[in-house]
Amino acid sequence: MKILPGLTFSWKRALGVTAAKRKISRATGIPLTRSGRRNKLGKWLGMK
Repeated sequence: MKILPGLTFSWKRALGVTAAKRKISRATGIPLTRSGRRNKLGKWLGMK
């Protein structure tokens, strides 16, 4: 049981990893997540 619901710590967000990945994805137009790449490829090939 959590004492304060909704409060979690993420070292990736604290170090700025999340923002950097988001910035790279927006600049290149290519998602960095596996599911994002699959969706983009599927749309490009006309599967979705």
